[in-house]
Amino acid sequence: MTVDKELLALKSRFRGYFPVVVDVETAGFNAKTDALLEICAITLKMDEQGNLHPATTMHFHVEPFEGANIEKEALEFNGIRDPYSPLRGAVAEQEALKEIYKQIRKEQKTAGCSRAIMVAHNATFDLSFVMAANERSRLKRVPFHPFATFDTAALSGLAYGQTVLAKACRTAGMDFDNKEAHSALYDTQKTAELFCGIVNKWKELGGWPVCSSEQAEEK
Repeated sequence: MTVDKELLALKSRFRGYFPVVVDVETAGFNAKTDALLEICAITLKMDEQGNLHPATTMHFHVEPFEGANIEKEALEFNGIRDPYSPLRGAVAEQEALKEIYKQIRKEQKTAGCSRAIMVAHNATFDLSFVMAANERSRLKRVPFHPFATFDTAALSGLAYGQTVLAKACRTAGMDFDNKEAHSALYDTQKTAELFCGIVNKWKELGGWPVCSSEQAEEK
């Protein structure tokens, strides 16, 4: 059976959504009060065979917003000793998000997609911090869907019976270094690898693309 090339385009795979993998490191669990300290976003691309791959990586250390709460336990968890240190090379939330969104919009347009959708591990957490930072930065042109996400914790639970990122990656046959974990850059890279692996495996198993009625008759 010959598959229409349009069905193998990224714009067709997720109903017009452009998937972007995101991870954040924060100074607590409350998106409204606790600082966003690091963010990474990786765009995705689709090859001619319809397989998904990581594309562009954008990574920023972020300055705590004015009045932000900093939980000591959170810093111990993510290994950020001093969020105010100039050695971090941190930028303001607004600057980081504007740069990320500029690249997302560019690649989204090239792919012919209508809107970006966040891919993240336990995605509600990451989306809540990004949306709170959007509000503080007064950004109006936000590419992400305001509530829809692809959550790799749920997807890996379905595919591999594991919901912890490290365990899901290892079960999927991917390397995972615990010493590198809990940095936004590394966790986003591994989440992108995991998501692409699940999507591509589903394709190999015949779950996508779905044939049209005409193609089904030809088959």
